Formats: sequence, C-alpha cells, structure tokens
Amino acid sequence: MSKIASSTPPEGTRTSQAKLKCTNLWKIFGDDAEEILSASGGSLTDEELAQAVLIAALRDVSLEINEGEVFVIMGLSGSGKSTLIRCLSLLIEPTAGHVFFEDRDLMTVSEKDLIQLRRHKMGMVFQHFALLPYLTILQNVAFPLEIQGIAVEAREQRAQKMIELVGLDGREHYYPRELSGGQRQRVGIARSLAVEPELWFLDEPFSALDPLIRRELQSELLRLQGLLHKTIVFITHDFEEAIRVADRIAILKDGVVEQIGTPAELVMSPATDYVAEFTQHVPRTKVLSVGSLMRPLSETFLTDQAAIPATASIESAARRIIRSSSALPVEDENGTIIGQVDRETVLSVLFPDDQP
Repeated sequence: MSKIASSTPPEGTRTSQAKLKCTNLWKIFGDDAEEILSASGGSLTDEELAQAVLIAALRDVSLEINEGEVFVIMGLSGSGKSTLIRCLSLLIEPTAGHVFFEDRDLMTVSEKDLIQLRRHKMGMVFQHFALLPYLTILQNVAFPLEIQGIAVEAREQRAQKMIELVGLDGREHYYPRELSGGQRQRVGIARSLAVEPELWFLDEPFSALDPLIRRELQSELLRLQGLLHKTIVFITHDFEEAIRVADRIAILKDGVVEQIGTPAELVMSPATDYVAEFTQHVPRTKVLSVGSLMRPLSETFLTDQAAIPATASIESAARRIIRSSSALPVEDENGTIIGQVDRETVLSVLFPDDQP
C-alpha cells in the first residue's frame, strides 16, 4: 500500500554531489590562443577572434554533473559538444578554465596521474566502435584490463561478466566481423565497463545505427544504468534520444551553453530563442512526466485507486488519467504518495491551443 508523503524529508537524505564539473572553460584553435585570451582578460568577442584569426570551439563553459546522473550534452553539428567531452576527459587540453573530477583539478595533475585516472576511473564509448579486428570479443573486452597489467585469468573472468551483462553471452569467441553493428557497439560498451569506471563518457554512441537497433541500445543503456548507477556524460544531436535517457540536458550553440535543465524545463521554459526553436517540435507528452504536472495533495484527497509513478510520461499515463472522473494519486519510487494529477491538467498539455 502506498504511503502519504510527510512534510519533511527523511533523516539522512543525501543530496547529489558534483562528480565532474568545469568552470570558465575555453577551447580556442589558432596560434597564440592562450596568450591572446589571457591578455584580453579571459574573454574574446567574435570580432576579436576574427581579427586574431582564431576559432572558439568552447566559450566560457561552466557546468556541474552530479554523481549518478545521466547528463546529456547536445547541439547541432559544430556546436562544440564533442570538443567539450574531450576537454572534460582531458583528451584535449582546454585553452583556459578548470576541470574538476571529485573536486580534484585535472588541470594540475601530472600526465602519469591523468593516464591512471582514465584507465581506472573513466570509461569511453565513441560513435566508431574501434574494436581490434584480430582479437576475439573476449579479448577486445579484456584489452583495457591487459593494459592495466591484470593477470590473464582475472581479466578474462571480468570480461566474461561484462559480455554477459550486455547480452552477448555465447559470442565471446567471435570476431568483430562476425557481429552486427548493434552487437559490435555492445562490445564497445562492455569494453568500457570492464575497467569498472566511475565516470562514463558516451560520444554519440548510437548515431551510426539504424533506428530500431538505436532504440534497443538506448533501452540497454537505461537497463545498465539501473543496475550500475554510473555518472554518465552522453553526447547526442537527437533530442528524442536525449529526453529518453537524460536526467538533465545542456544545449550548446557555437560553443556557448544556452541552457541546462531537465527535458521538461527546456521544453516548457526555454531560456533563449534558440532553445525554444530547438525544442519546438518535441511532443510534450513524451517529455513531461506525471511528476512535473502533479499538484500538491489537497486536504480532502482520498482515493482507493492505484497510484501513478511520478516518473511515468504523460504519454503513457494520459488515457488512464483522462478516463478518471477524479484526481489520481502520484507516487515516488518508494511508493509514497507525493501529489495528485487530474484530467484538466493533462488536457491542457495535450491541447494547449484550446486554452483561453
């Protein structure tokens, strides 16, 4: 039976903490970029960049990614999203600014320590699978563990577990050429998970796949996240993919962060005209959750009807809500009733143009 939420949070409730963050991050390509940016006081206009024959891929980017969340970075081609993920992982060095992993400034660590961080605490999956064609699937997945110097038996045992985790059990002795594109991408995912990373970078990992396989792997990602609770930085240019996997989204344009927020916040309260245009064709029923539209419980609220999960999309719950003559309870993941939702609220989302 569901519980009614109390007015105060339970003792010991832990708030999210930033696993990764960057402050005032710039990446400028061109001669003497660092010196020119420093001499300007840490900021350059479009005119100043053009005059110095410089190209700014990132401009004064600051963001925080909380532990255990899926943080999506998106934008059109050339917006700077892939440059940003490479700066966050220090695969390329920013021109200015700072990157912090667990409050440790990565700009100050030695190259040796940075390599160790990448090998032991970071996993990466890119659009191109980059599997080694002369190694079996088991050997491909175990390869980063071999680089770490882990003994053959131990690394193969862990690799086998990762292969089973991504649903490729029985194919460990195949070669990459014997697998489909979706299966090869699963191998890439298994390989990145083999090092048991705390931070997982995914740079458009599914964009080269056909729509059905792409959706299947999105579901696989969500399943794995439910099991492993990784901190994930996910790059995509597809808003429907973003709203399916993201806890929060950052939208980039010309290297500038236009807005950071939940999918619902971006669609319902765009901060700029660009964000509004970017999200204008996204179906609201797919983006909005029941929890985002629920109202506080009224003092007289009483029902014996089953509650709707706050995380359920309006699309999935609309039929039941509209058919109900009274408000329905909304519950959190612990089964606690935290609000109510009614027919009028859902109709206002489904038919916004009919509102007076």
